[in-house]
Amino acid sequence: MLQKTSLWLTGIFALFMTCAMFVGAGRIFAGSSPSLPAGVLDSTALKVDRLNPAIDRIVPSGARLERIATGFTWVEGPVWDDGSLFFAEIPSNSIRRWTPGKGVSIFLQPSGYKGSDAYGREPGSNAMTLDARGRLTVAGHAQRDVFRFETLDPHGLITILADTYQGKRLNSPNGLRTQKDSDPEKQLTVNGVYRIPRALEHKPGAPPARAELQLLISDLPRPNGIAFSPDEKYLYVDNSEPKKTWMRYRVKPDGTLADAKLLYDATSDARVGGPDGMKVDMKGNIYSAGPGGIWIFSPQGKPLGTIVMPERTANLAWAGPDRKTLYICASTSIYRVRLNIAGEPVMKGK
Repeated sequence: MLQKTSLWLTGIFALFMTCAMFVGAGRIFAGSSPSLPAGVLDSTALKVDRLNPAIDRIVPSGARLERIATGFTWVEGPVWDDGSLFFAEIPSNSIRRWTPGKGVSIFLQPSGYKGSDAYGREPGSNAMTLDARGRLTVAGHAQRDVFRFETLDPHGLITILADTYQGKRLNSPNGLRTQKDSDPEKQLTVNGVYRIPRALEHKPGAPPARAELQLLISDLPRPNGIAFSPDEKYLYVDNSEPKKTWMRYRVKPDGTLADAKLLYDATSDARVGGPDGMKVDMKGNIYSAGPGGIWIFSPQGKPLGTIVMPERTANLAWAGPDRKTLYICASTSIYRVRLNIAGEPVMKGK
């Protein structure tokens, strides 16, 4: 039961070096061309590096890559909720909300660092997810904590779920996943994967249960993306640098991990980008930001192909009534593509 109500996160010291200048609030283009759907800036034929025939069961013939918003510096951590895509714009220290027909608005600013001194190039929050009760949960990154919105109101009650480990502040929490039912003030010497037991039952507004936070993985230099297999028997974690790798761990009944296995090593791939945000589909296929775009692996870790992206790619999220639309955060823009297999729901049972 502890497994079913816990929250997992990755913590890394630094992500990607990005420009500190804020480009703007983001732009949304509605029906910019008679041939484009409303809200789409541009649409191009999807480029796919096909490594295995199985990719054709995932990517439909004639698929197109649509850009729906642009004008950012570095976008991250998308999640679909309440008919909108929420995502972090880290350099501007904000969480944005894109709604079909309405475009982009600022949901929360600042979303991370709230001090008066200069922080650096990544002052904002990072990855987001929903818990089993639909509450938006955020990796605070520059705020160095994990927090939860009790309602979808940026001015409402916010609960801090974790902020320290053994008395030391967390190192820029970066990735999140729930199970069903450059940091100038770094204190911890390890960048790890943590588990917050009983996060679902954590009383709104109560202080973090600091003594319960569990460090499960400590031997990856830069752990980043995190995802579960559909049956939650395995946890996938990727590492951004110096090696570009994807790992798999068996999840034990008590929530601890065992049997670490290297799924794939892309260190030799010199294309722009590295392993980052991850999701899985209902068949167990793994989708991850990586060199060149979105890498797609079989459940066994066999590379099937890569969705080639025009910009360095950070993260992704499933959306739509059938969860077959994949939204992609890539540097300055938000993109989307329709695929054949439904994505695993963020909230189990949905």
